[in-house]
Amino acid sequence: MCPTAQTEVYLLISDDWPGYSLDLFSYPAHYSGDLDCVIIPHGVIMDRTERLARNIMDDLGDHDTVVLCVLKGGYQFCADLVDRITALSRNSNRSIPMRVHFIRLKSYLNDQSTEDLHIVGAEDLSFLAGKNVLIVEAIVGTGKTMKALLDHVEGFRPKLIKVAGLLVKRMPFNSACLPDYVGFEIPNRFVVGYALDYNEYFRDLNHICVISESGKTKYKI
Repeated sequence: MCPTAQTEVYLLISDDWPGYSLDLFSYPAHYSGDLDCVIIPHGVIMDRTERLARNIMDDLGDHDTVVLCVLKGGYQFCADLVDRITALSRNSNRSIPMRVHFIRLKSYLNDQSTEDLHIVGAEDLSFLAGKNVLIVEAIVGTGKTMKALLDHVEGFRPKLIKVAGLLVKRMPFNSACLPDYVGFEIPNRFVVGYALDYNEYFRDLNHICVISESGKTKYKI
């Protein structure tokens, strides 16, 4: 199972976009020299997340929904998205009764995706049967990891599965397995911040930034 059709309009960041100078923003001093640029400022992320929340409300409002948050990189996006959906529910005739369940996918070593995919916390998802499911992921690359997760979740017979992805990375072998709700389409560059990491570093960075080659070397394992 994999969503292929999209009606969602999203922000496309071109390959030649140089990003914003780091001098324009505040960021932790301990990452000085480890970043090339800010590709998406925190405020823009927040505004786009609010719009995604509205679109999700339009599609899923009034239906009991289980949110599957993909850790670790997706925790900040999921928290902010759920917060905005909750705020909309307080000020609307429609609402989405939600509960959140956390799972973890691990397939990266340094800046390379590996074939060794681990799904933690998804061993028994029988409570998804007959429910609407919203999978929340921070970034989708080739789509292989997302397809594996979707196939796994489908086995528990949910009523409906939707995927919200903050970032979709343009890659040469990108599959048709794309989220239903997309924040931004970005170039094939390794990005960190807003809970996205490089070997567990940079999660404490507010903005989404491009890591520098010296940063990769510094934190390589």
